Amino acid sequence: MSAETGIAVDLEGLREWLRAQVASYVARAPEEIDPQVPIAQYGMDSVYSLGLCGDIQAEYGLEVEPTLAWEHPTVADMADHLRGRLSAG
Repeated sequence: MSAETGIAVDLEGLREWLRAQVASYVARAPEEIDPQVPIAQYGMDSVYSLGLCGDIQAEYGLEVEPTLAWEHPTVADMADHLRGRLSAG
């Protein structure tokens, strides 16, 4: 699925997608990833975070900085940030 800017984005769907992506990197089930806990606590390092940025670009067509996980350290924070960028005109 490719997204364009200026569209409405389902926040819960975005959170669930991010939970699944993080879970795949840290070899856990998505339901084990608490959206309010910093992803670094699950073992996400800079290499995994860079991969996550690539996943976001591939899925949503949105380029994000490699610092995304440090500036928005939880799944909930990332989802809120990405939704804002995707929904902006």
